[in-house]
Amino acid sequence: MVLKTFGWSFAVTALGLVAAILFGGWTAFGIVAILSILEISLSFDNAVVNAGILKKMNAFWQKIFLTIGILIAVFGMRLVFPVVIVAVSAQLGPIEAVDLALSDKDRYQELVTDAHPAIAAFGGMFLLMIFLDFIFEDRDIKWLGRLERPLAKLGKIDMLSVCIALIILLISAVTFATHAHQHGGTHVDKSATVLLSGIAGLITYMIVGGLSGFFEDKLEEEEEHEHEEEEKAARAGKPRTVVAMAGKAAFFMFLYLEVLDASFSFDGVIGAFAITNDIVLMALGLGIGAMYVRSLTVYLVRQGTLDEYVYLEHGAHYAIGALALILLVTIQYEIPELITGSIGVILIGASFWSSVRRNKRLAQAEGNAGDRTEVTSGV
Repeated sequence: MVLKTFGWSFAVTALGLVAAILFGGWTAFGIVAILSILEISLSFDNAVVNAGILKKMNAFWQKIFLTIGILIAVFGMRLVFPVVIVAVSAQLGPIEAVDLALSDKDRYQELVTDAHPAIAAFGGMFLLMIFLDFIFEDRDIKWLGRLERPLAKLGKIDMLSVCIALIILLISAVTFATHAHQHGGTHVDKSATVLLSGIAGLITYMIVGGLSGFFEDKLEEEEEHEHEEEEKAARAGKPRTVVAMAGKAAFFMFLYLEVLDASFSFDGVIGAFAITNDIVLMALGLGIGAMYVRSLTVYLVRQGTLDEYVYLEHGAHYAIGALALILLVTIQYEIPELITGSIGVILIGASFWSSVRRNKRLAQAEGNAGDRTEVTSGV
């Protein structure tokens, strides 16, 4: 099972490390290995959240996620995205931007760093909305009950998530962005850029998340009345209505997954510049890490891990909330990747441990109930 799920990741790791040695020797090998570990540690919460969405898809769309989705995640976000940032911010053509990335690495890094406030605001707002919508929803299973119960009651207020997100964005733009970067001793006001990028992240979440949620609800309605709808569709001469609806739902969930992955990859791409500004090594290291995140997502789905360890999804969403706030803070302040990655790992580890303890309590309770039944039967 492990080899089947992680086989491609192992193969890509081997090829990537060999390519690194051929490209830059053992030093390059070490850099790619470090970047791979960095990406995995920063994106573990991504895998847990992805698994929660992916398990709702059928086998076909899971394959799409692993094929086309991999191309988008590895080549699009880890290779093309940094070049696009440079092309837009420096007003260069795509070919010029690639040439700059390969020939003038210091200037390339500087341009990407200049674009960081916009990237952080967009990704931070998208991830923050995911977190807020999660904690304001009333759920049957609660991990931190004392915190989640009152938040679920507050969540009944319409548009609360959007209001809080906009307030946080406004605070970020006023407190961080006005002093975001200094060039030659002068302050550069990035508040307008941060506001626009943050609003763009919010709009993206509402459009993609709204459409995926809409079609997911429609799909559930179709499944509940499947037999009745099939009969109606057959009489109307449209026997494929149910399949078409499933396709739309899966497509928008896939689109939501890709935007989610893009938001998660921002911190990895930016953090990678602390280790190297070589775009080739960056793409190799982050690409290997992205493969493992994808494989881990599928593993969690196929093993039913989220159903067995019910607090994992909670821990991942709290990690998302922490990452969103960290991204907004990094508009002005540098935060080491070790801290960013550690927070996610700690929160998910704590939720996993809580899940294990819960399962033990339930098993013990069932055992005690079974013992009482046996005693009663004996009497």
